[in-house]
Amino acid sequence: MLNKEESVIIKFDFSVEQTVGQITKITGFMKAKYLISIIDVLDLKANPRSSKTGPVTTAIQESIENDPNLFPFKTKGILLASSRYARLERNRIKIMPENFEIEGILDGGHNTLAIGLYILRQSILYAGETFPKGEKTWDRFKELWHENRDLIDAYLQALRKDPSIGNLSFYVPVELLVPRDAEDFACVDVFKNDLLEICEARNNNVELNISAKANQKGYFDTLKSLMEKRNPTLCNRIEWKTNDGGDIKAQDLIALAWIPLALITPVKDETGKIIEPIAANKIYSAKGSCLKQFEKLMASPDVTIKTSSDYKRELKNTEVYSAFQIAVELPELYDYIYENFPSLYNAADGKYGRITAVKKLTETRKEKKAPFSDNDVDTLSPEGYIVPLVYGLQALMVNTTINGRNEITWMQTPMTFLHDNLGKIVKYYSGIISICDYDPQKVGKNVQSYEQALAGFKMAIAGIL
Repeated sequence: MLNKEESVIIKFDFSVEQTVGQITKITGFMKAKYLISIIDVLDLKANPRSSKTGPVTTAIQESIENDPNLFPFKTKGILLASSRYARLERNRIKIMPENFEIEGILDGGHNTLAIGLYILRQSILYAGETFPKGEKTWDRFKELWHENRDLIDAYLQALRKDPSIGNLSFYVPVELLVPRDAEDFACVDVFKNDLLEICEARNNNVELNISAKANQKGYFDTLKSLMEKRNPTLCNRIEWKTNDGGDIKAQDLIALAWIPLALITPVKDETGKIIEPIAANKIYSAKGSCLKQFEKLMASPDVTIKTSSDYKRELKNTEVYSAFQIAVELPELYDYIYENFPSLYNAADGKYGRITAVKKLTETRKEKKAPFSDNDVDTLSPEGYIVPLVYGLQALMVNTTINGRNEITWMQTPMTFLHDNLGKIVKYYSGIISICDYDPQKVGKNVQSYEQALAGFKMAIAGIL
């Protein structure tokens, strides 16, 4: 049984109902004050994107202030979905989502955030307190919402006594999707499976990026879990879900993940076509392509399986899992190379600080930090110089059989190896920078840069460097 807190009552005005196939859509207007219970219970987990304040939310709030009667005709409103529901009297419907990962607010996250902030601001100002300044993500908004929930109730009570103090009776368009027959298991199963496709279609006015879809399908789940165990601080900085506030894009980690993923046994897509690994230089120059190919890889029936009645998939491929275990170590190794590269380049008779790209980058950036660890550094390095060396770590990786299963593992402890050998490798590799006229873009996009770095690592392993 669901708790009372896990159900929401939707009170429609002017509602109409349509059923096509296994899905029923109920459309109508809802007064803003009735959104309070929706915000209390539901989140944006089912929405491929999170929401945050900006020009869109500002425009929504201005429309509410200036044209409350026109507002319901100027916005798409909010799209809700629930696999369980009950019809009540007076045009009310009680929804009881079973899986908040795929049910709840499917579209209209910015509308919900803007209206929620409007209600919250009015309540706080009515109480004589100051509304917090600054950008608000959905998570930060929900924190403020729960912290000030008693002020919202007080404001509602005051409105009932004196409607002139504010307006929470303006209408918001709301669509509710439910299964045609909530008691029919097959009907509910089809309904759940269609939800992601509906999400994608509804978000196509601002093209739903590959990262959002990959996250929603569960393709990041294992990688995120492994990163949470290894480095929770870094995990919290990664924007796994679009607009959730992370300062590191998920695609940055996915691009690095292709270094070990390139060593797995080839897998096929649903049509039987081999899914090719990403070319080395694309790890730097085409992170979007890395992410797109990652989505293809994770969609392969050789890699993930559907384990429940929703659209999410679960990793089953042990080689991919082992590659992910290595991938979550790469940010630390990346930063070790990043932090030591300037001094090692100078030790190899170079003058790193005089390189125009290095000098310009270091002088124009206020903060000098390593990309993943956030450690302070004296000199910033262009990414194009560093990525080929990180790729060279692939020389330390091997696909081997352990307990009858293939896994990607380290041949040597990578950090110890870097400590002992990175200086020699940098000396061997640094010539490619001068060949490319010290242009980081040319270095990062040049396939030879990656071959040079990989050869340097291999020679260091063999003891001939």
